[in-house]
Amino acid sequence: MISGYLITSIIVGELESGRFTLTGFYERRARRILPALFLVLLVCLPVAWWLLLPAELVDFGKSLVAVAGFVSNILFWLQTDYFAATAEQIPLLHTWSLAVEEQYYLLFPLLLLLTWGLGKRWVLGLLILIALLSLVWAEWLWRQSVEANFYLLPSRAWELMLGALAAFYLRQNRVEQGTFAQVASLLGLCMLLLAIFGLHQGIAFPSLYALLPTLGAVLLIVFATPATWVGQWLGNQVLVGIGLISYSAYLWHQPLFVFARIQAIDEPSAGLMAGLSVLTLLLAYVSWRWVEKPLRERSRFSRQQIFVMAALGSLLFVAIGVWLVVMDGLPGRF
Repeated sequence: MISGYLITSIIVGELESGRFTLTGFYERRARRILPALFLVLLVCLPVAWWLLLPAELVDFGKSLVAVAGFVSNILFWLQTDYFAATAEQIPLLHTWSLAVEEQYYLLFPLLLLLTWGLGKRWVLGLLILIALLSLVWAEWLWRQSVEANFYLLPSRAWELMLGALAAFYLRQNRVEQGTFAQVASLLGLCMLLLAIFGLHQGIAFPSLYALLPTLGAVLLIVFATPATWVGQWLGNQVLVGIGLISYSAYLWHQPLFVFARIQAIDEPSAGLMAGLSVLTLLLAYVSWRWVEKPLRERSRFSRQQIFVMAALGSLLFVAIGVWLVVMDGLPGRF
């Protein structure tokens, strides 16, 4: 949902000023997403070679190919149930959500570019229609295929569209102040907390239940200004700092937890998992400080260099993944 808001805000702002280009947009996404992703994949390789059994390494090779091709959500839809016990043994399972966002990044700018000339009202109506159809689809599909509903973009599009609609709202309306903003932002925070502690594995997701966290996030985006109590709390330095490194933290957490479980004879202790959580944040800071930030500076790397590095990195991981599959997981390691 947040990605829908951020991307729409950027694209609409550039379309209004006549500065939007697809190459510029994809360049920014490549700078933002790929450097830290490639680093995590690179670090995972020797650990996977050391810990994974041949069949597991074959699956890891397939996931490398899928991640590099922005289709890991489709691979994991075909392979696994996200909430099954085996999900805790798949190092790159979390990249399904990144694949959904990448597919959105590929399609959504094209949609806005093709429909912008119709006028904002038509564009807004189209986004509302997509959101409604996607939500209805998700509510129907979880009864037919829980895995397809969870992993695939059509069932997730409505969440992203809510963020896009929030972006349009804020561009066309003044920011609310006073008591209404205080109440709305507090309600949004309460909805998020209720979703965190109230939703569980037995609840179909995404479905109408997903309106709880997504609408809560919309309320926070629209109403949690620095003038509100919630906005002031969310704007403190600690939470802002965590937000800066959140993408890298997202990338690191699953491999760390999975490899710890695979290496341990018994289920890792709560103390170990807490330590790995701290390590996740430390690695996230390292990634953000020395990988993400430098690659996002145009003075250091040109657009051409970014595209070349993106293509070479993707091809490298595809080649490694194919090699692991062809070699049947390298059983000679043992």
